[in-house]
Amino acid sequence: MPNDRTTLALALVFAALPLADAARAQSTTTDVALDEIVVHGEGGSGTAPVNGYVARATTAGAKTDLPIEKVPQSVSVMGREEIDARAADKVDEALRYTPGVFTQPFGADGDTNWLFIRGFQATQSGIYLDGLQNYSYAFGGFLIDSNDLERIETLRGASSVLYGGSNPGGLVNMVSKRPTGERIRKIETGIDNNGNASLGFDVGDRLSDTVAARVSGRIAGGDGSTDFEEDFRGTVSPSLTIDLSDTTELTVLANYTHLDGVHNGGAFLPYVGTVVSAPFGTIDRDANFTEPGIDDYSREQGALGYELKHDFGNGWKATQATRLAYSDVEEASLYPYGYSGFAASPAAGTDTLTRINFAHHSKTFAINTDSRIEGSVDTGPLEHKLLLGTDYRLFDLDQMQASSSGTDISATNPVYGSAQPTPVPYIDQTLRQHQLGFYAQDQIGFGDGWLATLNGRYDHVWTDAVGTPAYSGDQGEWSGRAGLAYEFDNGLTPYASVSTFFAPVLGANGSGVFVPESGHQYEAGLKYRPDWIDGLFTLSLFDLTKQNVLTGPWNAQSQIGEVNSKGVELEAKVNLTENWKLTASAAVMDVDITEDADASIVGKTPYVIPEAMASAWLDYTFSTGAFEGFTVGGGLRYVGSSWADNENTLKVPDVLLADARIGYSRDNWGIDLNVNNILDTDYVASCQTAYSCGYGEGRVIKLTGHFSW
Repeated sequence: MPNDRTTLALALVFAALPLADAARAQSTTTDVALDEIVVHGEGGSGTAPVNGYVARATTAGAKTDLPIEKVPQSVSVMGREEIDARAADKVDEALRYTPGVFTQPFGADGDTNWLFIRGFQATQSGIYLDGLQNYSYAFGGFLIDSNDLERIETLRGASSVLYGGSNPGGLVNMVSKRPTGERIRKIETGIDNNGNASLGFDVGDRLSDTVAARVSGRIAGGDGSTDFEEDFRGTVSPSLTIDLSDTTELTVLANYTHLDGVHNGGAFLPYVGTVVSAPFGTIDRDANFTEPGIDDYSREQGALGYELKHDFGNGWKATQATRLAYSDVEEASLYPYGYSGFAASPAAGTDTLTRINFAHHSKTFAINTDSRIEGSVDTGPLEHKLLLGTDYRLFDLDQMQASSSGTDISATNPVYGSAQPTPVPYIDQTLRQHQLGFYAQDQIGFGDGWLATLNGRYDHVWTDAVGTPAYSGDQGEWSGRAGLAYEFDNGLTPYASVSTFFAPVLGANGSGVFVPESGHQYEAGLKYRPDWIDGLFTLSLFDLTKQNVLTGPWNAQSQIGEVNSKGVELEAKVNLTENWKLTASAAVMDVDITEDADASIVGKTPYVIPEAMASAWLDYTFSTGAFEGFTVGGGLRYVGSSWADNENTLKVPDVLLADARIGYSRDNWGIDLNVNNILDTDYVASCQTAYSCGYGEGRVIKLTGHFSW
């Protein structure tokens, strides 16, 4: 039973707490180099507000507060100021300037944060909130509003050794706003060129000497950029921090989210008619081929969790984080799938699109808990920073998916209102997956600058699916990481690491339940934090292989596939002065299918994935003269070409996009105007086969105002 496994996991960790006291008694050293974190503006915490564009510490790479340079993998951290500078309403919008991360691959999507990291899709298993996984499968999962976040951290590369089954290309850890003990009073309102308006708030204060509270939220609604598209959404996230004693702190985090709307268009369109012209021309980017009288999306979502921290003294402490979450999502829509007769190209003289009438109802319940102890021990010339922990997760999905063939519709002159056949269920299933993991980490400082990081982990996964389809099984997996770095006095830190990973795969064939995807990564790089400027410069080279990849048709899949991704990433984040702020990045990858049931695609690049991306953003704030208080900024985003098919016969062109911002702040109020895709460039973001391409987001003009008191 899941409750028994959770109890066992927690008991094992907290039964080990006396070891911390024993280790503390054996060592009188209280000034260990690995524990010293000098962080300007962050207080040494990987969850605190970021100073400008440059973060010092992170929790993503080691599950403990650690300077970014000490993590033997590539890490990017985006703070609240940078999120606001982008006017990002969603996490995928905020990450457009992050190296190695391909966002919005199917165009704008108001209900999902679509992400690819180092060539691998991260939406399902690579999104975390406060260090706990926000797993999603099919249409069951969770949506987090960017207004409720303090920072967004991207840890690139295989990270199963810390987080269990997760995306091999990396993960995104969202850090919630939480009480700071200081007075916060802020209201923000905005409207865009489509008529979608919002009102957000952020209020916090200390209620007593031992209690601090904060609540943030936002309501938004209006039309979208495509025909019929509209939504209304609201979110509220209260949090409370209680000092239970001088050494024990409890933070409670909660959320409620509501979303209701009509789906956007511009997606699920054929290659012929979007990337290349059809005989009738191209399909309008703003067209929406759903049925407005049927189309509906609704989400009700809630979460409640806590973080409990206890400090034993002398560098030893224990942390437990737990979250329970529930979502109820229901959808109905029609979407095109090629031309009449499910053809990839239209017949001569026609522009008729085939449509599929789709509906689903997905109820998701999730439990995530992580318990760990950490502390420092000296063994002669070696300084050890130890981390021992266990985590447990439950993902429970009750889903029904149904479809039928809808009526055809003209691509250039659509007529709506035809009666549609009732969708017929093809999945009616309760799916439950448990994962229990035990992990250990030792960061060893030695030789006046050397840092070795050693990790080991074991996980066991139990899966049960009841209904249509039905299957069950369990597997165990080991994962590990070994890293070595050297910190020079001038701020240079070269590093190298090797790691293994796994990711559970839901489903089965005639041979039984699918085994987890697995593989390994080699990474080497250089991090530079100079003392003459507030900045962080990173360079990383990686070689990542994923095995046990599903291949073949959906009803006859096997796990003989393999994909390799290798490349180089660069990033600079710099607070040049109090006035100038810069972020720039580039990533070049070579992603290949190295094994597959279809020999013709071996050596080819998987569809969707661009193998080159680059971006740069620069802000300047006037602090004197006639323009005092004004901020001007702008950026360029380059997304390289990709393929629409695994045979690599249909190419999606590259695109260069420009964004801009102008703002004015004075005393306790301000106003900002952001324009994304200034030139309103018409482009296709990507295609997954010749039947499903998505237009990229056009020009978005957003005016926001904020007031604090």
